[in-house]
Amino acid sequence: MSMTTRVLLGLALGAVIGLALAFHDLDTAATVAGIVQPIGRLWLNALQMTVVPLVAALIVLGVNTASDAASSGRTARRAIVVFLILLTLAAVYTVLAAPALLSLLPRDASMVDSFRAALSPVEAGTAPGGFGEAIAAIIPANVVAAAAASAMLPLVVFALFFGFALNRIDPAHKARLLELVQAVADVMIVIVRWVLWAAPLGVFALVLAVCAQVGVKVLGALGWYIALQCTLYISVTLMLYLVARVFGGEPFRRFALAILPAQTIAASTQSSLASLPAMLESARVRLGYPLQVSSLVLPMAVSLFRITSPVQYLGVAAFVAWIYGIDVTAAHMAAGVGLAVIVSMGSVGLPGQVSFMATNMPIVQTMGLPIEPLGVLLAVDTIPDVFSTVGNVSADLTATSVVARGAGDPAEAPEQALPETGTPGARDAGPA
Repeated sequence: MSMTTRVLLGLALGAVIGLALAFHDLDTAATVAGIVQPIGRLWLNALQMTVVPLVAALIVLGVNTASDAASSGRTARRAIVVFLILLTLAAVYTVLAAPALLSLLPRDASMVDSFRAALSPVEAGTAPGGFGEAIAAIIPANVVAAAAASAMLPLVVFALFFGFALNRIDPAHKARLLELVQAVADVMIVIVRWVLWAAPLGVFALVLAVCAQVGVKVLGALGWYIALQCTLYISVTLMLYLVARVFGGEPFRRFALAILPAQTIAASTQSSLASLPAMLESARVRLGYPLQVSSLVLPMAVSLFRITSPVQYLGVAAFVAWIYGIDVTAAHMAAGVGLAVIVSMGSVGLPGQVSFMATNMPIVQTMGLPIEPLGVLLAVDTIPDVFSTVGNVSADLTATSVVARGAGDPAEAPEQALPETGTPGARDAGPA
């Protein structure tokens, strides 16, 4: 049985038992919820303890991967710039669109109060409130203190400085340090995998506590979350066609038909890597892009670029803010956008359930929000994953169209398409 199936079963069992207790007797439901709450909290704490070293290591590795790619030539540098611009635009769109969409939904104040009580959040304000304080706190005066306080934005800034500085030291020393950083990241991922082995129990405890105290309304809230993420992924994907038309010079119909085979494989496999052969064929055969562009940009895109990552992170943060009734300040939004772009570039390649907790926690914390709902959202986030992978594959081909246009007009596509290329079976569920 796959991990996703086990987690969904834990969610379903917790929901059924919790709702049954709430329907039968509220006092008994509250007592049982109080018993299982510490189990869910313990599981979340175990995940949270890996976030600081894992994110710092991933940022350092991501900076050096991008630097090595950029040093390979003008086309690679142009591709990285396109990736960063598209990621930033997607993040800005999400931080504006997600709260606007959620404001259209009915919100029950009693449900919010019960949700708070069920998850018993710890103090969430890790980011400073005022704009001046937020600017001053970007550079950590003490990186160890920032790490101890889980202040993710200054920690990420330090990791960026560290990553860029590595490129200025002796190559032999750089290689040894990168080996150490990679080892730290690998160890943290192993620990996260161990903790995720207990995910069905953790999710069961969290969902049971919430359903026992909130009732059936929590299922409606989770349904709104799924609908929000799917809407954001689909809207970003549709906007990519406009980008390909305006900046890639591709007619809508030609581009849509050319990338459809790759999108189909992405939807069926939920893996950007598995879709790479189909993307290469779409770019070279159906769209006629130069081989030197498509063979460089698309593998880079799979390694460094997933446009739905910041969409997921900021969509999750917006939902947490909505469910708790927290007004996120402009400074926190700006910090969330910047951090979402940076983390998305550093975390590509992580397994889906590992990446959900490791990448969403820093953004949620930076925006001054409680992290407790993430354990519940992890269980249902596998549902929008189909739309996420389709969006990532569409973005990879859109970025290739922009880079190809900058490299010169693409050659005419051959009339006879190549045979369909096989795809590997690896899965990388999730947008990170």
